Amino acid sequence: MNTGRVLIITADDFEDTELLCPMNRLLEAGYTVDVASLQKGSITGKKGYTVDADLSVEELSEEPSRDYDLLLLPGGKAPGKLRENDKVLDTARSFDKAGKPIAAICHGPQILISAGLLKDKQATSYTSVAPELKDAGALYEDAEVVVDGNYVFSRHPGDIPAFNREIMAQLA
Repeated sequence: MNTGRVLIITADDFEDTELLCPMNRLLEAGYTVDVASLQKGSITGKKGYTVDADLSVEELSEEPSRDYDLLLLPGGKAPGKLRENDKVLDTARSFDKAGKPIAAICHGPQILISAGLLKDKQATSYTSVAPELKDAGALYEDAEVVVDGNYVFSRHPGDIPAFNREIMAQLA
């Protein structure tokens, strides 16, 4: 059993499987998983699944990377809202600065783009986000999973097995 901690940042209209599958895999492995959103309380995915946000992003510490072993950014429409929040962007920068693992799938990399973290990084995303990744200076690759240092990227729900595998490798 593991005693590590994982932070998931998401909001309403998240892609259900991109949140639930990695979260359940991490819980199975014994990690404590905290879900942060724009507000504390219940959030709803695109397909109707609900998840409780344990805390609001404003409740995160100044250096969240000290408190957690991994940052997970699921896709869906949530990243479009989250990328406008300074605390969300500062949290991503905290993990980057600390060299801690950051896993982003589908539209999740939009948060990292807005945080200015993807220049010269190998990355993938949902196809509609690819032009934005390239504009941000990322080296886009259309692959089920792309790992660049402490970053793990995947494109869509069909890539979740590979995404989960690489998340667990980062935490090993």
